[in-house]
Amino acid sequence: MTEEHKCDCGCASLPLIGDDAPAFKADTTNGPMNFPEDYKGKWVILFSHPADFTPVCTTEFITFAKMSDDFAKLNTELIGLSIDSVTSHIAWLKEIKDNIEYKGSKGVEVKFPVIADIKMEVAKKYGMLQPGASDTKAVRAVFIIDPKAKVKAILYYPMSAGRNMEEIKRLLLALQKNAADNVSTPANWQPGDDVVMGAPATFKEAQERDNWKSDSTKKCASWFLVTKKCD
Repeated sequence: MTEEHKCDCGCASLPLIGDDAPAFKADTTNGPMNFPEDYKGKWVILFSHPADFTPVCTTEFITFAKMSDDFAKLNTELIGLSIDSVTSHIAWLKEIKDNIEYKGSKGVEVKFPVIADIKMEVAKKYGMLQPGASDTKAVRAVFIIDPKAKVKAILYYPMSAGRNMEEIKRLLLALQKNAADNVSTPANWQPGDDVVMGAPATFKEAQERDNWKSDSTKKCASWFLVTKKCD
């Protein structure tokens, strides 16, 4: 069962990293959604935007839509959300496809579902409402959720700053690498770069790492910092 976390004012629940992603049912631009039941075995990027027909959000949706095939190859589904109706979402996505050109791209079709959250039920479950920013618009929140419906990463952006979709993809890849190989990733890691081995849990394990200095597949900067080639 998902543990509910309240902010100091008690206004919004907020799932934390490692929690079960809150379940919900909602109407979307692709029809009814039952989350996470409909996404078993999939990674999910659930992201909110302040409102339809807004400039920054439009650039984000075009960028995400252009990358949707890349995410699909990573067994990952995109889900958008704002506190607007399905009709509003459809009109906005149609305007993007029919008339908007951004960075040389025109006719971009947004195929991933966009949740209609008029009553703010999903936004409240995920802490997407930030009273200091707006009581009626969701901030730019990003939740990366694993195939077991566990929250693995949370990102928040202010309404004024668009998200870096390549960084979101990089973070997803790092999380998938950890899930597959139980390793960590260092600063600025990119696929193919060396990964970081976990710190030793005992004094004996720390001493044994002295023997690794002759191992060409590992780099021992210290007993607690060891990198190895990415498999």
